[in-house]
Amino acid sequence: MRELSPDIRVVAGGLRFPEGPVALPDGSVLVVEIAGGTLTRVAPDGTVDRIVDVGGGPNGAAIGADGAVYIANNGRAIGFRERDGMFRPDYAPDRPPGTSGSLQRVDLGSGAVETVYEACDGRPLLAPNDLVVAADGSIWFTDLGLVRPRSIERGGVYWCRPDGSEIREVIHPLDQPNGIGLSPDGRRLYVAETTTGRLWAWDVAAPGEVAGRRRPATAADATLLADPGRLTRFDSLAVDGEGWICVARIGAGAIVAVAPGGQPDGMDVVATPDPYTTNICFGPDRRTAFVTLSSTGRLVSFEWHRPGGATAF
Repeated sequence: MRELSPDIRVVAGGLRFPEGPVALPDGSVLVVEIAGGTLTRVAPDGTVDRIVDVGGGPNGAAIGADGAVYIANNGRAIGFRERDGMFRPDYAPDRPPGTSGSLQRVDLGSGAVETVYEACDGRPLLAPNDLVVAADGSIWFTDLGLVRPRSIERGGVYWCRPDGSEIREVIHPLDQPNGIGLSPDGRRLYVAETTTGRLWAWDVAAPGEVAGRRRPATAADATLLADPGRLTRFDSLAVDGEGWICVARIGAGAIVAVAPGGQPDGMDVVATPDPYTTNICFGPDRRTAFVTLSSTGRLVSFEWHRPGGATAF
């Protein structure tokens, strides 16, 4: 295991628990602000423009094949305590009956917000968290589940078409599935669990399907790529240009990069100055990493030590 300390630059501050960074070709970066309920654009000079209030708890974002922004919205399943200028996640207040999480679509031109999915097979989505768009334009996303003071409702992984025509529960149950990504060739699906601090991989059999002995699949059908232990808790992730899975670590803030073959083949720990380091994306230059430091409300950047990854759109 290598431990790295990058030269970190603060791009913007004053954000309300930012997550879901998306680097755009013009040099700006989109983030969602979970505690603020907004989709926000950060210009290269650090100017912050809150594009639209999407409501609920926007938790992850990605550009779709149609150029729109798709958002995994947890529906205010996470509460926050603010103290001394820092945000700390907390149990959310009870949601009103009928309230769910959702997958949303935002038109960047008009600012129009559309709810694409709120349920699958008649069951409400609990707390969608992170998403990745495949090369065919379809979307994979995690549902973290609900965490209450005395109970946990487990989550899973879903696949859908972005036009609202089809959604499937592909993997269930998992223990707080959070970050999700695809290998550069699209043949492997990666999911990080928060509670266990484990990183799993499934072989993608077809659009909306993973190899497994049952439907939906479970962790028993997956390959365990990393289980660092030592109270590791994982958040969201991105895949770099060499296929390493780069997972944000909360608690002892860092980006943990795991080799495509798994932990025995290599793991880098890139230190970050925030206990709630929640997500990473790569810039169009394929060198710059953008990372959300959520409890201190910052978007930061630094040079990644391998080629950066590219999104499908």
